[in-house]
Amino acid sequence: MKAKTILILNSVLTKAVYALYPLLLVYLAVYHLTDKEPGFVPALLVPGISFVLVSIFRSWYDAPRPYEIPGAKPPLIKKDAPGKSFPSRHIFSIFVIAVTFFWVWPVPGILIGIAGILLAWSRVAGGVHFPRDVIAGALIGVFSGVIGYYVILPLL
Repeated sequence: MKAKTILILNSVLTKAVYALYPLLLVYLAVYHLTDKEPGFVPALLVPGISFVLVSIFRSWYDAPRPYEIPGAKPPLIKKDAPGKSFPSRHIFSIFVIAVTFFWVWPVPGILIGIAGILLAWSRVAGGVHFPRDVIAGALIGVFSGVIGYYVILPLL
């Protein structure tokens, strides 16, 4: 039962959030295209730029995944790619999206943040990340969103 729960959480939460974010962008494009707060352009650029920077760092740092450690069990979550474990990009993404939603509508943002905690657990329990990977991903995601929306945007 635990393995099935891990796989379901990983799949459903990832797909749900990655579907909700484009819907938020469409909403903002239709109703708030030129507004600074909330607005389409910041909601696109803050996660987008942050994602690129996290991806570059991850590629450069190239930390091994748990299943690459000698004697480790194979992961429950299918993952064949070696390295690039730190920070978790799945977790970074869900948390920067949570902050994006929070910036527009706080309650869904909080709910997505809770979903992020569950996704982080599933990624560690599923054997594709170490706890440090998901903790760093969450912190960087929240930090990126807060800096983008609540520090830089008001200065523009």
